[in-house]
Amino acid sequence: MTTAVPQGHSAPSPLPEIQDLRLRDLGGALVAGGRDFMRAPQFGLFFSAVYVCGGFLMIWLGAGQVAWVVATSLGFPLCAPFAAVGLYEVSRRVERGDPLDWRGVLGVVWDQRGRQVPWLGAIIVIWFLFWTFIAHMIFALFMGTMPIVNISEGWEILATPEGMTMVGVELAVGAAMAFVLYSFTVMSLPLLLDRELDFVTAMLHSISVVRDNLPVMLVWAALIAALTLAALVPWFLGLIVVLPVLGHATWHLYRRALK
Repeated sequence: MTTAVPQGHSAPSPLPEIQDLRLRDLGGALVAGGRDFMRAPQFGLFFSAVYVCGGFLMIWLGAGQVAWVVATSLGFPLCAPFAAVGLYEVSRRVERGDPLDWRGVLGVVWDQRGRQVPWLGAIIVIWFLFWTFIAHMIFALFMGTMPIVNISEGWEILATPEGMTMVGVELAVGAAMAFVLYSFTVMSLPLLLDRELDFVTAMLHSISVVRDNLPVMLVWAALIAALTLAALVPWFLGLIVVLPVLGHATWHLYRRALK
């Protein structure tokens, strides 16, 4: 399989075949992801620092303010695909034995601006904004006309029956929307780096991988959610290690899922 990153307007690449995944593949991907992080930690620390700094920035600006929610919704998720591409490129270079240098890794990330990855980034932003709208609608449905601008000053309302119901509904709806987003991005981002495809084809192929390996991909989604949530607890600092390991591991899972 050709893994060179195409430049310009190359002919479309053939779609890789979907493989059957087993739970042991997840363990193998995580081990390989940790190995890549240890091999070149400077890159993982750099890309994960973007997320950590973004988290601190949202706290400092006041993420409870509606205006700031919109602003961070527009900007913060847009970093996700490009940071992921950087981690995938590091794993790709380790895999091929190519030199690991900042110019090469960041150059590949920069080259994506003229390819299909920005389209996927735009979809992630739109999805994030849609979730923000839905979350506000659910709040209004259960809490009526109570103010939502400074909800951080009134946590006691969440202990009411209406508040607990609202939290349960938001968690259920949020989990469903997150899984849909996961389904069309988990394999499409590494696929767009690895092959010359349009983003719609890559998204559909990613969905096919999830559909054909649903139990395993559900476990992978749960692992990502659990590890990311645990990493958020110590003031986002756990993300410095968790995000690069998961990013590298996703590349290796892609290699196992599509050949």
